[in-house]
Amino acid sequence: MKIKEKNIQILLVIITLVMTIFRFLLNEKGRVNPDSIRYMRFAHGLPVIDNTTTPLGYPAAIKFFTYFGFDEFWSSKLIGILGCLFIILFAWKKKFYFRESILVCSLFSIVSIFAFTMSEALILPFVFLFLYISSLIINRNLEGLKAVFYLSLSLILLYNIRYSALFIIGGTGLYGLIFWKRKYGPVFIVSAAIGMVFIVLYKFLFIDYFNSEYVKDFLEMGLHTTPELLVELFQGLCTTFNPFIHMANPGGGIINYGIYGIGLLNILFMIFLFVKQKLSDTEFFYVFIGISGIVCSYFIQYFYSINPMDYRLLAPFSFPLWLIYFKKLFEVFDTKVYIIGILSLMSGMLFTWLSKGNYLENRKAVTEFLKSENLDKVPLKFFIIEEEDLEKVQLAELISTVNPQVSITFKPQDTLQKTTLTRYKVLQKVKIDKNKYQ
Repeated sequence: MKIKEKNIQILLVIITLVMTIFRFLLNEKGRVNPDSIRYMRFAHGLPVIDNTTTPLGYPAAIKFFTYFGFDEFWSSKLIGILGCLFIILFAWKKKFYFRESILVCSLFSIVSIFAFTMSEALILPFVFLFLYISSLIINRNLEGLKAVFYLSLSLILLYNIRYSALFIIGGTGLYGLIFWKRKYGPVFIVSAAIGMVFIVLYKFLFIDYFNSEYVKDFLEMGLHTTPELLVELFQGLCTTFNPFIHMANPGGGIINYGIYGIGLLNILFMIFLFVKQKLSDTEFFYVFIGISGIVCSYFIQYFYSINPMDYRLLAPFSFPLWLIYFKKLFEVFDTKVYIIGILSLMSGMLFTWLSKGNYLENRKAVTEFLKSENLDKVPLKFFIIEEEDLEKVQLAELISTVNPQVSITFKPQDTLQKTTLTRYKVLQKVKIDKNKYQ
């Protein structure tokens, strides 16, 4: 390896880790969202099961790190940092997409994921492990029952972190069926079948036990129209595969044409490289898993309520596509490709600085408020009229980073209780340093 390239790699890794930390410290609420409230509350209550809308994996990982003296918020951030480090160190140790892994982790969208209190921060290193195990099987370095065991285990672990791993399990099985005549075909079929059996058992023995109405509550036909979903798909893909800016301006404007345009051109060039440069069996599998996951994520929206597709929801499926894309770019442009990671981090620094808030200052103010009201260690409710009222939800998110026992309530009568907070009650005594941009 050239000394110059090694220095670039070391610099990129260091800046990526620093950026991950700055990404949540320079945010008014520490990079959390309404789902983060549920994750931290779930983790705090373990081994008591709080809900089944999320698998056990991520809350359990948060709970694990609390035993080392961290609270739920800091545990979630440690998971993100360690997840990023694991991918890079594992890639280096196994000589497995090392250059590409450094570059993917340096993308501002991936940095934002590792800085987020969301399960994508945990699933990405396990997706990387799954890709590694798959490559060993395809290249005949792992065979027989041992191959089935490790591949099945990786699929089950993925599902225990995010339910959308169902699409990876399905894609693995479909790939095995398409190439069933190849030596490794039956391994993929059997492993996916074991994964499906686990999902069925998980549904009947865990989800139904704690929430028998889960499927009834979350499955509903006709949630969105096709034109609406197609527009969201286009926007989601263009921001997901924009290496520099991973979110559009919610207010619209001409800047969004540039954001979507860069993403679209990148997708077209990605397709061109995949077609022009022959994909190996392993590379084809990665692309197959990525595309099938995106396709399934689109169609699930017709009967399962999820947020519009974006860089975060698509991360487990875009990750293998980024790896292969950068591999092909390295084959054509060699070390010049690192400029993408450098520019992405620079755009991230600029965005983070322009939209900076002071999480530590806000945390201090909220901590003092909760302690003064004797509300820092008791279950809390936070009243809002509508969940779409983002400003009020953001205050609840901030409070949950100090006291994770927060539940959102929409019942006005709950405000009569001392343990129910409202935006007005809090802002009477607390001054929040707010982001200029979201």
